[in-house]
Amino acid sequence: MKRDDIEQLDRFATWLDSSIRIPGTPWRIGWDGIIGLIPGVGDLAAASLSGYLIYRAVRLGASGSVVLRMLFNLFLELVIGAIPVLGDLFDFAFKANQRNMKILRAHLTKHQT
Repeated sequence: MKRDDIEQLDRFATWLDSSIRIPGTPWRIGWDGIIGLIPGVGDLAAASLSGYLIYRAVRLGASGSVVLRMLFNLFLELVIGAIPVLGDLFDFAFKANQRNMKILRAHLTKHQT
């Protein structure tokens, strides 16, 4: 069922982008950013997890333009995330997976049958 799939993907995106509260602040970070801190392979590993979300979006019927927008967010996070320190801060703040879920939800809501 699409509703269950969307809820599952929402939880996954939250886990990746904002599942960990930084003590003493209102800020949240996720495992995507933490994995991205691993030198050399971290950004690619995090991107593969984000890629899974896009794969699932395709399986749910996302249009080509929606998939391209989602891929652009992933690309942006991957390229800028590769810049030492600045990229890591960008990765924590940009939250590409939650952005992609917003795009997917809007698309699926618009195209409900």
